[in-house]
Amino acid sequence: MELIKLNHPNSYKREDFPPLALAMGYFDGVHLGHQEVIKSAIKAAEDNGLKSAVMTFDPHPSVVLGKSIKHVEYITPLEEKVAIIEQLGVDYLFIVHFTHEFAGLLPQEFIDGYVIGLNAKQAVAGFDFTYGKMGKGTMETIQFHSRGQFDYTVVPKLSTSGEKISSTAIRTRLKAGEMDKIPGHLGRWYTTSGTVVHGDKRGRTIGFPTANVDVNKDYILPPIGVYAVRIMVKGDWHQGVCNLGYKPTFKDEKASRPSVEVYIFDFNEEIYGEQVVVEWHLRIRSERKFAGIDQLVEQIGKDKEEAKSYFENSLR
Repeated sequence: MELIKLNHPNSYKREDFPPLALAMGYFDGVHLGHQEVIKSAIKAAEDNGLKSAVMTFDPHPSVVLGKSIKHVEYITPLEEKVAIIEQLGVDYLFIVHFTHEFAGLLPQEFIDGYVIGLNAKQAVAGFDFTYGKMGKGTMETIQFHSRGQFDYTVVPKLSTSGEKISSTAIRTRLKAGEMDKIPGHLGRWYTTSGTVVHGDKRGRTIGFPTANVDVNKDYILPPIGVYAVRIMVKGDWHQGVCNLGYKPTFKDEKASRPSVEVYIFDFNEEIYGEQVVVEWHLRIRSERKFAGIDQLVEQIGKDKEEAKSYFENSLR
């Protein structure tokens, strides 16, 4: 896959690219609905002798256009989004730098510069995709704005259990800690990436050494609590239990962001500095303060057994 970053105004010419089937969208999460759009573009490319392409935007429009929003947490930060789209087998990925100037383009200007201008012969987007200033360009107006230069495909709403699959629905599940309900929308378990860093090393003194994961701040974190998780270390998956929170038994003051500490079952390796992926499966309980170490150790033991039981039953 060839990754191309576009700045406004677009300096590329049509002849810089082969004829394309272009999927358009923000694609946060690259969920099942997004995958349907991208796969439709790939199929259109195969059927019509074109190359497949995806166009997405960075940063999130709300960061640029929202007066009060300075930082957005994502289901899939840009690096992960790129990796997932590449796995789908796309030939080109265009990442458009979203600015006030770009947002101010009239719908026709967007189509001329970023669809016709990139040699798209087939445009593909979801039914609710909008483009141009104030989102006034829609999949109902795209035929007019195409100037007869390309065909287009509108991908209809995709639902699960009667609910529209959307990034908003996934965010709602995430913020409620309903990790076990996310795969029905996302098509996979929710994951976060980060680096194992040195913590206070208190876990090893009570028999439960943990990997303290410094998670990329661009990820949405679920609510504080204890979770059954898997963690990928050096390319291998391991089961474990994760405490996401502020360790109230040991600390009175709150940090600005909760810590992610994973007790990995049957694992005894030094992994400081390793890049790991945490895969969130089930919220076991909320975080709470214990009267002493003995109560905490007893509860961690129960959490471990509940997580192990979950994985044993889910693998049957």
